[in-house]
Amino acid sequence: MLKTVAVMLIDDSAPFEFGVVCEVFGIDRTEDGVPPFDFRVCGERAGRPVRLSIGAQIVPEYGLEALREADLVAVPAAFIRDEYPPAVLEAIVAAHARGATLLSVCSGAFILGAAGLLDGRSCTTHWRHADALADRFPEAKLDPDVLFVDEGDIITSAGTAAGIDACLHLVRRELGTAAATAIARRMVVPPQRDGGQRQYVAAPIPECAADSLEPLLSWMLETLDTEHTVASLARRAQLSTRTLARRFAAETGTTPQRWLAVQRVAHARRLLEETGWGIDEIARVCGFGSAALLRHHFRRAVGVTPMDYRRTFTQC
Repeated sequence: MLKTVAVMLIDDSAPFEFGVVCEVFGIDRTEDGVPPFDFRVCGERAGRPVRLSIGAQIVPEYGLEALREADLVAVPAAFIRDEYPPAVLEAIVAAHARGATLLSVCSGAFILGAAGLLDGRSCTTHWRHADALADRFPEAKLDPDVLFVDEGDIITSAGTAAGIDACLHLVRRELGTAAATAIARRMVVPPQRDGGQRQYVAAPIPECAADSLEPLLSWMLETLDTEHTVASLARRAQLSTRTLARRFAAETGTTPQRWLAVQRVAHARRLLEETGWGIDEIARVCGFGSAALLRHHFRRAVGVTPMDYRRTFTQC
């Protein structure tokens, strides 16, 4: 269970990425049904000011000793440098060895790399820093295109908003869909974006709001139990299949079929948590067609079978 969260700050930390972690884990949302977190802002020494990248300072209440009890150690973005504080790296390594999950946002991945924790692991960072990360840590398996990478005990995310996606993904993984959705609703952000979506899309998003695919996306969510093809979606949107594919990538960062699969798995997770329906019924309602197809997509996306997931997160 995710209970104690420590966020590690060093000089020249980025305030937005720090704020992302604070917004997800540092605010009491028990009135929305979210379990409380013991949230700790940490510096190398308690009470010593830490310089932010914008000409301000924060005075952490905790020092490195707080990482010893943390279930999650979050590492926000910070100015990339040749050397990082040795005591900070040692504390992060010790926390990981003890069993804590590590989560980096944007260039926070460089801190994990400097600690030797990315060697042989899949990871990501902001696309602008990808080449630098690959050059500095050649043993890391960098994927520069995705929003975040979940390696179980280490989660790395791309820049800015991708940190929100990674944090909500971790909440969903550890506490279930209801908790993640409640936090997302309060933050007024999408409750789930697939980590495999692209960070950066070269195709321009239509300038005219009337050209948005939002009505089509809403209709797809309302009709998950219906078979959708690219051709049928293009007809619905009154576009050619090529134009739909381009516009879909521009607005969602992925393909129509992959987006549908992600939404169907997300719906299946909610039904597994909140209802006692059988797997066949959930598969039908979510549009998978068969229990076998649901199991295939669910295990690939979530990492466990639907029944194992229900046993962990059921609210029935």
